[in-house]
Amino acid sequence: MKAAILYSGGKDSTMATYHAIKNNDTIKYLISIKSKNNESYMFHVPNIHMTKMCSEAMNIPLIEVETEGKKEEELKDLEEILKKLKEEGIEAIYTGAIESTYQRSRIDNICKNLDLKGISPLWHKDPEEYMNELIDNKFKVMIVSTAAMGLDEKWLGKVIEKDSINQLKELNKKYGVHMAFEGGEAETLVLDCPIYKKEIIIDKSEKIVNYDTGIYIIQEAHLKEK
Repeated sequence: MKAAILYSGGKDSTMATYHAIKNNDTIKYLISIKSKNNESYMFHVPNIHMTKMCSEAMNIPLIEVETEGKKEEELKDLEEILKKLKEEGIEAIYTGAIESTYQRSRIDNICKNLDLKGISPLWHKDPEEYMNELIDNKFKVMIVSTAAMGLDEKWLGKVIEKDSINQLKELNKKYGVHMAFEGGEAETLVLDCPIYKKEIIIDKSEKIVNYDTGIYIIQEAHLKEK
């Protein structure tokens, strides 16, 4: 099938892309929704500008769509671009949804209205198993924002490793942190993975911490040949 990926640069949408390629679907586009609302209910915000570099790393064209990010109304901007892609022959839309019924149900409704197939390959995947799968498949995943008890400043800019999963397991027991961050506890950026033809190298960054939330802002980066 000809498919497009609802893409943020994070681990889940990148893993969804990985699954789409493994399914032998033809990935025509990555779709990046740039919300002007930092509290968007639907779309990833931190370092969304990095999707351009992720797109180049995978050699898959990127479509960027801006939205004001108003609750429910932001869905109209998504539906508009999906309608255009349907006219171009796109048959399926992949998302990285794991447990968020709010996000998946709304995207599925849009796909249904447009007669597109909505595919969420990570849906209800065990969080611990999934995080281990990322590492086992050589996904280099960096945490670029935090918003949960226990995820303090030291997690910002941290690349997730096996030991990180053990720590997340403890935070899950102590504070209820979702091990795959599906509750908005953190956002991520994939620096490298099997479907990247080049690796992202960060040259300049800044950490901004505000009580129990933080963001790792990537200011400069480049692609390195593998």
